[in-house]
Amino acid sequence: MRLRRLGVLDWISAGLLTLGVLFVITGLLPAATARESVDRIAPLLVFLCAVVVLAELTKEAQVFDVVATRLAIVGRGSYAALFVLCTAFASLVTIFLNLDTTAVLLTPVMLALAPRAKIAPLPLVMTTVWLANTASLLLPVSNLTNLLAMSRLALGTREFAARMWAPALVGVAVTMAFLWIFYWRRGERGDDRYMPPPAPSIADRTLFAVAAVACALFVAGILAGAPIEVAALIAAVVVVAVFAWRDRGRLRWGLVPWRLLVFVTGLFLVVPTLGRFGLETVMNVIIGPDGAGDGAYRAAAAGAGLSNVVNNLPAYVAGEQVIPAAHHIPLLSLLIGVNLGAVITPWGSLATLLWFEWCRRREVRVPLAKFMLTGAGLAVTGIAAAVATLLLTT
Repeated sequence: MRLRRLGVLDWISAGLLTLGVLFVITGLLPAATARESVDRIAPLLVFLCAVVVLAELTKEAQVFDVVATRLAIVGRGSYAALFVLCTAFASLVTIFLNLDTTAVLLTPVMLALAPRAKIAPLPLVMTTVWLANTASLLLPVSNLTNLLAMSRLALGTREFAARMWAPALVGVAVTMAFLWIFYWRRGERGDDRYMPPPAPSIADRTLFAVAAVACALFVAGILAGAPIEVAALIAAVVVVAVFAWRDRGRLRWGLVPWRLLVFVTGLFLVVPTLGRFGLETVMNVIIGPDGAGDGAYRAAAAGAGLSNVVNNLPAYVAGEQVIPAAHHIPLLSLLIGVNLGAVITPWGSLATLLWFEWCRRREVRVPLAKFMLTGAGLAVTGIAAAVATLLLTT
């Protein structure tokens, strides 16, 4: 009975880890290489687990819901104002609380807001899924691929942000333009104005305040240069403690992102194995040896193309293996490709897969042809602009 409840993503995650373990057992992946991979991702898994628990409980404390409703009230019925506010909110959540938070937790908040304000849900949810991917360039905590790149380049949080702020800004700007043209303008959304919803009622102000402060302290910690896994763990422990005091029933094992942890662990066993048996050669041919100019665009294009075939995380790992750590420009270009480019297919990123599942649960119809065509336009335009900006500012 329990096995029947497993979703497609659960089976994929379990299968990936099983395959990775088999590769180690059979010797296809040397034990030393496997240990190096696991050692590398151990701090990332701690961060991922802590930040997801923090975000889940912050949602339970109504922080996201209150902020989203307040934004709709501030917009005063103007779609243009609401568009700017929603894109800013989704971008900030992605930047500071990880793209999966935007896709998994902000999406249901927006879906709940839509009927209260009598807003079509598709523009709101497209905002969350696109900005979950394209706004994830600025900080290492924004995306697991960024954490891997920061480690590979031996950069701190501030140094990473100093290299990526301009491409990140361009990526968000291009995304906003595509969102407005294809989903938010009058001819797409269907109404001239929306109805501002009533002010939200906060069930437990202590939970709300502590969760909001914990998130603020987490952001302050990472900006101050604290180890991201430590900052996330401390913030999560604070919120878990207050929930244990005020509302223990909401603490459950389901808060721990088992699927993500299993998926990432399996991935870091499977991709190095595939690299030893041909994937590394293919990526080396596509990316080439050049470290700037056309080489940067090839790295970005290779990352984007492979992301929409096998997911952005293995795409980054595969590309990283063929780019020397000293070649910062192609590595950062690869990062741009896998982050901005994973918006074409539903499986381009794990965040997009989880987003589709939320839309299915809430019976929001997503026209797949339009999703893929507009995503392709966004990917090509955004990557070209962001890589050009990286080259100009480096």
